[in-house]
Amino acid sequence: MITKFITDVSTKFNPFSKRAKTCRIFLAQLPPNARQTMKINTKLLPRSSKEASTLSLKFKDGKEMQLDTEKLGIKDVMEEVDRHSRGLNRQVNLLGN
Repeated sequence: MITKFITDVSTKFNPFSKRAKTCRIFLAQLPPNARQTMKINTKLLPRSSKEASTLSLKFKDGKEMQLDTEKLGIKDVMEEVDRHSRGLNRQVNLLGN
């Protein structure tokens, strides 16, 4: 997963729910130095909460993604993130920066 273009990660999930698996795995996939390069906000919901799990991302170009992690699996989330990151990487390479 290409993370160098992500500036902000916000998650909200119930850690005891099976539906929160995608959020937990996404956070585990972030590199160890992620807190130095991006802002990470995690809101843990109580065990009895029925709120849906969500994942919000912001990129360096200003694009914001709101992903419903209860409907999307980890492969789908990583595919969406990588698709946008590859586009940004292509722009950087074409500009020569």
